[in-house]
Amino acid sequence: MEKVVVSLGGSVLVPGEDDARRIRAIAALFREVSTRVKLFVVTGGGRIARYYIETGRAVGMGEKALDEMGIVVTQLNARLLAGALRGRANREPATSYREAARLAKRFPIVVMAGTRPGHTTDRVAASLARYVGAARIVNATSVDGVYSSDPSENPQASFLPRVTFEELVRLTRASASWKAGPSVVFDPVAARVVARDRTPLRVVSGRNLRALRGAILGTPFRGTLVSERPGDRA
Repeated sequence: MEKVVVSLGGSVLVPGEDDARRIRAIAALFREVSTRVKLFVVTGGGRIARYYIETGRAVGMGEKALDEMGIVVTQLNARLLAGALRGRANREPATSYREAARLAKRFPIVVMAGTRPGHTTDRVAASLARYVGAARIVNATSVDGVYSSDPSENPQASFLPRVTFEELVRLTRASASWKAGPSVVFDPVAARVVARDRTPLRVVSGRNLRALRGAILGTPFRGTLVSERPGDRA
């Protein structure tokens, strides 16, 4: 059975409106696909983490303390998702790659969250994929794929259905300086990890459940494929 790691954005899981319905829908999808792949899900912090981080920064907290606070939110999101998975996943998020691999022997789905300051959940997902030998990583985010530049800042940005690992590294390099609570389509350090390991990556809107399902199962999907060559169908 193939292993797939999903980096699930916090704002996808808890968007801020009709949250319970959204969580139930995502959990139902994960339960269904977990009969066909071994699923590892790393939850992000999203808007809630950014609220605490931005407020903490305004009152003078340091970046490490801010990141630690954000990690707590990712863990809460992991527990929330685990509860909706109804026993198909570990209740407490894995705290190390070794623990995640061990839990995979007991559960169809393994839930993980942030681990330590300076490591985004995208980076955790990339390193976890390497540790468990995942066939691919799925980045379920709030946008529908990779663009030539930030589409929220540049209306002329072009959607890129396929990019190479090296192109992804170049596209993310502009946001490479570390700061707690980043809001980028994929973490630049995680991009370098993926490029080093040559692990296929699919970037998809986590709000489009049909696209998310296809990305997880390795079937056609609406999003961006990051692989060795633009024409690959990893």
